[in-house]
Amino acid sequence: MSRKIIYQLLLVWAMLSGGTLFAQTVSGTVTDVNGPLPSVSVIIKGTTTGTTTDFDGNYTINAGPNDVLVFSFIGYSTQEIPNNGSGTINVILAEDTQQLDEIVVTGYTGQRKSSISGAVAQVNVQQMERTRIPDVAQALQGQVAGVFVAANTGAPGDGIKLRIRGEGTLGNNDVLYVVDGVPTRDISFLNMNDVKNLTVLKDAASGAIYGSRAAGGVVLITTKQGVEGKSTLDVDIFTGMHYATNMPDMLNADQYLTVKDRQWHGTAGNAADAESPYARDRRLRTDLADTNWLDELFTTGISNNVQLSLSGATDKVQYLISGGYYGIDGIITESNDSYKRVNFRTNVNAQLTDRFTAGANVQNSYWSQDKLSSSGDAPGVIRHALIRPSVLGVYKDHNDPTWSARDPYTDLPFYTGPNTGWSQDYEYSSNPLAIVHFTDDKRNMYQTFGNVFAEYAFLGDKSLKLRSNLGADIRFSHNKIFAENYGDPNISNPDDMYYGLGRNNRPNGLNEDRGQDITFTWSNTLNYVKTFNNTHNINLLVGSEFIKNNQAGIGGSRQNYDIYSDPYRYLDYGSTTNPYPHNSGSATSWSLMSYFASATYGYKDRYNVTGTVRADGSSRFGPNNKWGYFPSVGANWVVTNEDFMKDSSWLSYMKVRASWGKAGNQEIPNNAYQTFVGMNENGVTINRFGNDDIKWESTTQTNFGIDLSFLNDKLSFSADYFHKQTDDILLSFDLPALAVGQIDRTYINAGSVVNKGLEFALSYRNNDNEFKYGISANMATLDNEVTKLYERVPTIDDGYSHTRTSVGQAISSYYGYEFVGIYQNQAEVDSYLYADANGAQPGDMKFRDTNGDGQINADDRKFIGNPIPKVTYGINFNASYRNFDISFLFQGVNDVDRYNDLKKILDFDSRPFNSTTAVLNSWTGEGTSNSMPRLTRNPNGSERVSSRFVEDASYLRLKNIEIGYTFNNSLPGINSLRIYASGQNLLTFTKYDGLDPESTSLIDMGTYPQTSAIIFGAKIKL
Repeated sequence: MSRKIIYQLLLVWAMLSGGTLFAQTVSGTVTDVNGPLPSVSVIIKGTTTGTTTDFDGNYTINAGPNDVLVFSFIGYSTQEIPNNGSGTINVILAEDTQQLDEIVVTGYTGQRKSSISGAVAQVNVQQMERTRIPDVAQALQGQVAGVFVAANTGAPGDGIKLRIRGEGTLGNNDVLYVVDGVPTRDISFLNMNDVKNLTVLKDAASGAIYGSRAAGGVVLITTKQGVEGKSTLDVDIFTGMHYATNMPDMLNADQYLTVKDRQWHGTAGNAADAESPYARDRRLRTDLADTNWLDELFTTGISNNVQLSLSGATDKVQYLISGGYYGIDGIITESNDSYKRVNFRTNVNAQLTDRFTAGANVQNSYWSQDKLSSSGDAPGVIRHALIRPSVLGVYKDHNDPTWSARDPYTDLPFYTGPNTGWSQDYEYSSNPLAIVHFTDDKRNMYQTFGNVFAEYAFLGDKSLKLRSNLGADIRFSHNKIFAENYGDPNISNPDDMYYGLGRNNRPNGLNEDRGQDITFTWSNTLNYVKTFNNTHNINLLVGSEFIKNNQAGIGGSRQNYDIYSDPYRYLDYGSTTNPYPHNSGSATSWSLMSYFASATYGYKDRYNVTGTVRADGSSRFGPNNKWGYFPSVGANWVVTNEDFMKDSSWLSYMKVRASWGKAGNQEIPNNAYQTFVGMNENGVTINRFGNDDIKWESTTQTNFGIDLSFLNDKLSFSADYFHKQTDDILLSFDLPALAVGQIDRTYINAGSVVNKGLEFALSYRNNDNEFKYGISANMATLDNEVTKLYERVPTIDDGYSHTRTSVGQAISSYYGYEFVGIYQNQAEVDSYLYADANGAQPGDMKFRDTNGDGQINADDRKFIGNPIPKVTYGINFNASYRNFDISFLFQGVNDVDRYNDLKKILDFDSRPFNSTTAVLNSWTGEGTSNSMPRLTRNPNGSERVSSRFVEDASYLRLKNIEIGYTFNNSLPGINSLRIYASGQNLLTFTKYDGLDPESTSLIDMGTYPQTSAIIFGAKIKL
């Protein structure tokens, strides 16, 4: 009996293991007509056992005698080849024209590439990944024609500005991102390694199906899923060193004293033969320093990234689990400008039956930022590092009676006591290192973002599909700022309540707030896709979407903390009496109900027509205009599919297209249409009059384009012309005070803005030889013009940024005096300013007398600059030879201006700040300079807003260069290993004098610059 059982067990085992008993090693090479194909999937049919080809197209796998090998690769026809027992199977994959005409997601559904009539751009995600930038939006820089991307500042964690085809409104121009079907305005949480596809919808015809949120353009993102075959573990790690570069040459102590001596002698009332305070200090003081404040402030920043992804699939289930960490300590000393992000993602997609599919894509992320002032804003760390005199030291002498271990930093110049006990001859700048040390501004965000979906296919051919998608974007924020008191106590009155406290953050205090922002999106679509008789292609879509958002926040503040160490920096430990504590809380919500439909018809793959319409009902708009309607239509002609083009050998592909559509913008305050009331001793009062007629800002866009391919698709070219007009722009204006009293501004729809331009994209790839390479370039032009404003709001002025928005000009154009040189002698002053010289002297700045009345006043101001780039471009190159690869990206903008307020305060201000070495060439007499005025503390024209400070901020920058080497199947336990070295922002070509021409601020007051970086990393596949 026991022997019989053993025989039976052996028989069952043999049957189950089957071919495994006789498994053999099968190897070979997978190629196409141009040569080896890397990363081709090779699996044993009906199993999860598989591998991928290496860089040279080679593979090795163990297979049984009855196994069938399945070879698959995107863009090629899948081949199934039985194991022939020879141990070698070489495969040549053929291009699949149907896959090459791939399905592109353009809004709730996919369209065949040939049927798309709008301006839709697919982004090479692999090239984006090599930028080694943690923000997906910033990695788009230089990748797509007509898409402008720039970091607001170079500070870790600061935001990104992304604009598609210009600034369309005076309000919110933000792009709509749609990640796995869930809309959002921010994708900073997203990990680059999780992105599978990224598509930019540039025109209204392609974006109109997103209706009231699509005026700024739409970016569609799908995240990665598992690939059928054995499970793989991908590891991506890198570390980088970041540096501040292109720093200005500042005056050293000797130069500073010489320049301030000249400035003092150039000031009215100071005798030429008198000794200046600076000459006296040079002669008598023994405590003069020679500090390079930029060297003291900046250090080497360090970044680290680790990303793990486990993925795989069977014929029924796809899965991906990933987790990542990114952290960076910025280039400012003490690591108070750090940013950390942790993310965890789970993507699962299961085919539960032959017709029913369900899945979930969920990411949890947490980020924290130690925030420093990064735009020259108070307290202005970088600004003060530039203006602080070099004769002041970083630290006080230990023997100084005002020194303390808690606050050893110098503050007021040569401070000895509060009763004017410091030198009045040096400007009261702050010590930037003290600002850094005493800054405690921590910002935190926890976010859950994702969706669950279900899809059911009807009909025998599964051409009709019903899909339901529920998305969530849940954010919890916690911000905490403790302003510690520091600096020299400059109050001399002992009866003052703050006597004895330092002059900065007086008194100390804590501000803390917590908030939540929760958005749910539920969309349902019915999609019918069918081809009849290989002639008629139909894609029909109807759907609905409901979005609900709730926001709430609560905050509090306290001052006068007796104990200010970290364990006591909480609201309970602050004073509740002097001054009284401040608490606040609020909540708001909005909702959107939408219905949409889309239809695409194609005839013989030659002619395609698409129409869409969306109706949006929003809680943000008045009762008279709750609903907005957004139609679009597009058509294209694939010329190369015509019979008369069949014999064309030089032209591989040609498509001409045209589109028209409307999209909207609902990004306005939630209660803009409502009347606000309040209470006072007289009863109910009107705080703001509402407007029941407020409606959407609508953007109408017309687009004409052409797509061409030559040389068997090696060379591709596309061009677009667009005209984009935004109407009913929301403006606010003051009602007559005599009629209604002093109340808040009322909102109306009144403005119009036009953007128009050309876009070009060109690419060439050659994989015919061992040396493979590809190059692509894109360029776009843009003309922005305000065409209409409300009659009672003829101009919109911003005194802070020195801009004016006016009909006939670009949005927020710089407005001031036109600088034309330096007055060289008194005769020139007298002849030019014959009506009123107003104290002008030789050596002062000369401005254009635009109306010719012989005097310079406000009537002579004009538009002096445009902050919106007129040209944007990018150049990508990648190449490989055997196991080596190299890639680089150049990106640039042209014909753009920026107001350099930092230049004004450093080199032109009459106060005794430090300056750059440019002031050494200031005017000293006739013919000595026609650009730098005389040194004086009297007015010399530099106090005016003028074109002298509006600079050309055009630049060309080597954004990234990367060199890598790939090891394949040569290391035990590792399928592939690629090591690389990257450089970021290593070269910048610009005429701009500020720290960074890329800054998005309208006014540069000392912006945290983009850093140069050297990065080393590895990508490992296990």
